[in-house]
Amino acid sequence: MRGVQHLLLLAVLALLARCQQKPQAVVSMSPILTQIFSGDLFFLRCNSSTDGTKWYINNIEQMMTNDTWKISSASPKNSGSYQCKSGSNMQMSKAFSLKVLDYFPRASLTIKTGQPVVRPGDSVVLQLDHEEGLQGWKCFVYRAGKTMRIQLRLLNDSVSVVFQTKRLEIPETIFWCSDTNKQLRSNQITVRTSVKDVSLEMYPLPAVVGDSLILKCLAWGTDDISRTIFYQNNAVIQDGIGYTYQISDVKESARGTYKCAATFTHKARTEGQPYNVVSDDQDMFLHAPAIKAFLSANNGLSCSCPLCPNNIYYHWYYKNNGQPWTLLTHNQGFIMPKKSGTYACRAVWNDGRSSLSIGHVYQVPTFIITVVVIVLVIVVLVLVAVFVLIRYKKRHATGRIYEDMPLKSQGEYEMLRKGGQKEGEYDTLHPEAPGRQKKEGEYETLKKEEMTEGEYHTVRMEGAVGGEGGYEALKKEGRKEELYHTLGMEGAAGEGGGYEALKKEGRDKGVYHTLGMEGAAGEGGGYEALKKEGRKEGVYHTLGMEGAAGEMSEEVEKKEKE
Repeated sequence: MRGVQHLLLLAVLALLARCQQKPQAVVSMSPILTQIFSGDLFFLRCNSSTDGTKWYINNIEQMMTNDTWKISSASPKNSGSYQCKSGSNMQMSKAFSLKVLDYFPRASLTIKTGQPVVRPGDSVVLQLDHEEGLQGWKCFVYRAGKTMRIQLRLLNDSVSVVFQTKRLEIPETIFWCSDTNKQLRSNQITVRTSVKDVSLEMYPLPAVVGDSLILKCLAWGTDDISRTIFYQNNAVIQDGIGYTYQISDVKESARGTYKCAATFTHKARTEGQPYNVVSDDQDMFLHAPAIKAFLSANNGLSCSCPLCPNNIYYHWYYKNNGQPWTLLTHNQGFIMPKKSGTYACRAVWNDGRSSLSIGHVYQVPTFIITVVVIVLVIVVLVLVAVFVLIRYKKRHATGRIYEDMPLKSQGEYEMLRKGGQKEGEYDTLHPEAPGRQKKEGEYETLKKEEMTEGEYHTVRMEGAVGGEGGYEALKKEGRKEELYHTLGMEGAAGEGGGYEALKKEGRDKGVYHTLGMEGAAGEGGGYEALKKEGRKEGVYHTLGMEGAAGEMSEEVEKKEKE
C-alpha cells in the first residue's frame, strides 16, 4: 500500500516540475530565404511576449533589446548562430544558423522604370534576367509582414522578363525571384515611398567598398532646381547648384544616414517664392567587395577567379559606345577578341557568380584594319570594272540587221539573198556611190500593201543629175506566179531611165534577173543577163551598168530578142 502511495507522489511532483518549467524562445526569419546573399534585407524575430529581449550571436550578448532585429544589408559579418530570450520568464532559444554568402546570386533583378523612392500610389517596372533561362521561375513580394507570389508570363526560351508592380502604399516593399526549387534566386530590390516633394535617390543595392556612387536630389514634377544641400548624419557635405553628389571611392566612413534639401519652382508658377523641401532620411548600406573575377590580356583575353569555389565556368561580356553589357559566350576561360570595344568576364558556378571583372579596352591592330580596308577597296574596284565592262559590251554589241550594199564601182553589189527571210520582210538599199548625193525619198522600205502572193516590186534610184525618182509596182500582166523583176538605175547624164521588167520570153520559172546601174561619164556598160545555157533553175544573173549616154547595150537587145 505504501509503495502505491510513493508512486502517486512521484507522479505529482513530476507534473508540478513540468508546469513550473520556463517556456523556450524561438528565433524566426521573414521573409524566409533559402540562401542569403550580400545586401539582402530580412528580419529576425524572437517570440517573447515581454519587453527586454536579449540577443546572442555565437553565445555573445548583443546590444539589441527589441524582439525584432532588422538586418538592412546583410554581409558576411552577419554570419553566425543567433539565439534570444526574454527576461527571466523564458528559456534561451535554440540556435538559428545564419550564413551570408560572399558572392552574387545567379539572376539579376533591376528597376527598369521608376525610382527606388516613389510617391504613395505609384509603381515601378522591374526586369529579371537569368542568362541560362527562366523556365519555372517566380517572383515574390514582401510587404507588411506577408509574402506573396508574383506570377510571370514566360516563354520557353526566356532569359529576360519585365513586369510592373502593383501600387505601392506602405513605406517599404521587398521584391526578389527564384526558381521552382528555390535553389537559385535573384538579388532583392527594395522600393520605398515618401509623401514629400523631394526625395534622395540612392542606388537600390548596397554600395560596394572601393566602387563609386552617385546620389541625386529629385523634386517631383520639375527639374528646375536652383540649389541643393546634401547631408550625412545631419552634417552638410555639399551645398551648391548641382543636384548630384558623387563619391568616387566608397569607404567605410561613407556609412550613415543621408538626406537632401532642394530649392525649386514649377514652370507653371509665375509668382511667389521658390519651394524649399528636405527629403526623408535614407540609410546607406555598405558591404565589402564580393568575390571578383580577374581579366588579363596576353595574346588574347583570359579570365580567372582564385577565390571562387570549384567547378566554375566563365561568362564573357562586351560593350561599346556606352551600350549595356552584352553576353558573348559561356564556359570558356579564354577568348580571342574580334572587334574593338570593352570586354569583361565573371565566374559562374552552381548557385552563384562572382562580381564582374574590370573592363579591358581592346583595339583591333592597325595593320589588320589596313589589310581589311585594302581588300575591300580591291573588291569594290573589281566589281566596278566588271560592271563597266558589261555595260560597254551591251552598248557596243549591236549586230548589223541589214548589210550595207556598197555601190562604189560598177557591179560591186549583189542582190540580197532571200534565204532565211520571212515573208513580208523588206530590206533597204543605201546608194552612196561616189559623186552622188542622197535625196529625200531616195529609198524606202518596199510596201507590201495590195500585193498578191509571190509578187515583188523594185525601187528605182535617182540619177546623179536628178532624173526621175520613186518606185512603181511592176506590172504583173502576162506573168506567171513567182516571177521576180529587177531595179534599174537612171543614167548619169540625166536621160530618161527608169526600170523595165526583163522580158520573160524563153525563160523558165524561177530565173532571176539583175539590176543595172548607170555608168559614170558615158562609159560602156549596160547589163547582161547571164546565159542560161547549161544552168539549172534558180541561177542568178548579175547587174550591168548603163552607158554614159543612156543607150542600151547591144547585148541586152540581143538577149531581149532571144
